[in-house]
Amino acid sequence: MSAADVVVVGSGIAGLSAAISAREAGASVLLLDRATESEAGGNTRYTEAYMRMASVDEPADGLADALVDDFMGHPDPGLIADLTKSWERRSPLLRAHPMVDLDYVETFAESAGPTLRWLEGHGMSFGQLPTLFLTVSTTRLAPIGGGLALVETLTRRAKELGVELSYESTVRELVVEDGEVVGVVAGTSSGSVTHHATHRGVVVLACGGYEGNAEMMARYHGDKAMTCRPVARGGNYNKGEGIEMALAAGAATAGNFSLFHAEPIDPRSGDPEAAIMAFTYGVLVDVHGQRFVDEARGPIDAWYERTTRDIQAQDRGMAWMILDAAGQAVPNIRTAIRTEEPPVTAGTLEELAAAIDVDPGALSATIAQYNAACPGGEWDVTRPDGLATSGVHPPKSNWARPIEQGPFVAYPIMAANVFTFGGLKVDASSRVVDRDGRAIPGLYAAGEMTGLYYSNYTGSTSVLRGATFGRIAGEQAARLRGEGSAVAS
Repeated sequence: MSAADVVVVGSGIAGLSAAISAREAGASVLLLDRATESEAGGNTRYTEAYMRMASVDEPADGLADALVDDFMGHPDPGLIADLTKSWERRSPLLRAHPMVDLDYVETFAESAGPTLRWLEGHGMSFGQLPTLFLTVSTTRLAPIGGGLALVETLTRRAKELGVELSYESTVRELVVEDGEVVGVVAGTSSGSVTHHATHRGVVVLACGGYEGNAEMMARYHGDKAMTCRPVARGGNYNKGEGIEMALAAGAATAGNFSLFHAEPIDPRSGDPEAAIMAFTYGVLVDVHGQRFVDEARGPIDAWYERTTRDIQAQDRGMAWMILDAAGQAVPNIRTAIRTEEPPVTAGTLEELAAAIDVDPGALSATIAQYNAACPGGEWDVTRPDGLATSGVHPPKSNWARPIEQGPFVAYPIMAANVFTFGGLKVDASSRVVDRDGRAIPGLYAAGEMTGLYYSNYTGSTSVLRGATFGRIAGEQAARLRGEGSAVAS
């Protein structure tokens, strides 16, 4: 048995931020992670970690609006009428309701800048680095060195501050005494079972979603679970136990359990985030050679997720992106094609169809119909140009020009699961909320295991909110431990 004031589960950006913040606040901290030290860090280790910021101090324009405007179904107006009231004055049903919390969003927008400055104080630096998006709808910063730098720098800093890190330690359940979470039970690589923080410590869950758990994926996503995979190796460590153990303790949920953050990748590639973001300059066809979606509804960074879901809905959960010579000549096109695998190349469309096992007649007819619907006019690849098809279904709203100049190339695309949307309900202090709208004493959560997104991912917010609310969770957990009492409802 070991003890600590605060036990943090997970060593990605949310967990590391929580551990460092709690330690700075004077708590003894134990951080547990199921991975080996060389692979710890979850999704954070493999991401470029773009952040929706205008500068280090200011979030991008419209950040809060984008989160609040996410379609959340049709909630009962009578239930949400009190949403503008303070947390304490809201009804218990509303506090536990699965919808975006205005206090949470406001805290996110106000705390994002100070969090980046805090990370700078621990050795990180940020800049406006190139992205894989050739057209954009918002501003972004990124840590120099990406997510790997976040993991390595913050892990080193946590050790310097005296955080105890235990790898190959999988948390199995929460220890609950008299209705209060006071610790965890973890299994180790040697097969032993250890109780942590049973002297009434505080627990911060930051161990990701369930994209690495085939059973949970099938439970929530049905047959769609077969046609996606984690976007990077780190996602395979996210088995969903943190969500399940919190639900067993009575936690409420938030976010959409029927969706995940989808990214278009090359299924042939084993590289992390082998993204293909160039289909706006060509066409997408299914395995039968038919177009099925408007490939260019707007800037790629704002639309790729919805297009990827359309791809996943096709037979075998995949599609082919086809570019002709003009599409391949778009400036910087290779920055939008991250796969290391070469394209399928052919001199004619018929030869290309045979090479990708698509009916040549069907593909030729599809391209001919599309070409006939393309207008004349100037093609501006730097912005949505309004060059739209006419008289073809589905339409193409921008960058519609004929596919006619060989050689032709094709890349396969499938949906990758970056992280799952459904998760735990937390308040603006990162306290886990139960189904009666009360904070569960002794339990905090941050990162991708907390629900926020419903119909569409607000791009470049995941790492940013993991850092922001991980920091908040650690500070609040340390304060609670210092007070020695349960949080108030």
